[in-house]
Amino acid sequence: MCTTCGCSSGAKTTLTNLETGKTSPLLDDDQAYHDHHRKHEHVHADGTRHSHAHDHDDHHHDHEHRHDHSHEHKPYRAGTVSVAELEARVLQKNDKLAAVNRAWFAGREILALNIVSSPGAGKTTLLERTIRDLKSKNDLFVLEGDQATSADGERIRAVGAPCVQINTGTGCHLEADMVARGLEELKPTFGSIVLIENVGNLVCPALFDLGERSKVAVFSVTEGEDKPLKYPHMFSSSELILLNKVDLLPYLDFDLEKTIRNVKIINPRATVVRLSARTGEGLDQWYDWIRVQATSVKSSQGLRSAESVDAQH
Repeated sequence: MCTTCGCSSGAKTTLTNLETGKTSPLLDDDQAYHDHHRKHEHVHADGTRHSHAHDHDDHHHDHEHRHDHSHEHKPYRAGTVSVAELEARVLQKNDKLAAVNRAWFAGREILALNIVSSPGAGKTTLLERTIRDLKSKNDLFVLEGDQATSADGERIRAVGAPCVQINTGTGCHLEADMVARGLEELKPTFGSIVLIENVGNLVCPALFDLGERSKVAVFSVTEGEDKPLKYPHMFSSSELILLNKVDLLPYLDFDLEKTIRNVKIINPRATVVRLSARTGEGLDQWYDWIRVQATSVKSSQGLRSAESVDAQH
């Protein structure tokens, strides 16, 4: 778990498959260290994932290749490692796992989007509307992140998308390992779209790569024009900014143009879309952006396959 945001290393993270009702715990780092038979996964260039189990007390593996596990099996001892060093280790480990997820998505031509926002910005309502409008033309799957309850996951399932709920307990963000295990239950199809609804928080989710193609920030007009300036890391790491609830503008003292200028100060490359998940205003632009991203995923994989064939000749 996060070392500086107040997350507990003993967070009780659980995963619930809302199709089957099966709930299982996700091990934290300390538990994983002592689990000598934990599976290790590997992803090849084509995105194929396979796993095998080790006994870490046995140093004489009969595999064709050796794996260096030293980066993830050094237990933290109070007073021996600084907070900054521990944080660097956590993020480094997460980045390696995110790279595995990214390769897995690419090998299956899956578009994965990490949807982030503060609580109450309208992520779940937006996903409900998106699923209703696009499910006839796209296979949509959802990983739903919350600290507790499966209420939002049940809402997603009710509108017709397979959904796995990840409850982080005291944790305030999803991590790459949680996503990998969620995908094992979710089983998204080839060429599908996976929408990852992160825990409502504009701080820590900015630091943790999940292996997504793009991060999408949902920002409600009820939150104030200065939100991008107050949370620069989140807005600078998001490719798309969705200004939600614009149907409420007549009732608010909110400067839309100033807000967009603030976004551009932090991230000049960001695309900003004004929309209302409730009325449907601006949703066509959001859907067009998704289509472009999905097409790009397929084109990129096709190019890699062609380059691989050329290299073999």
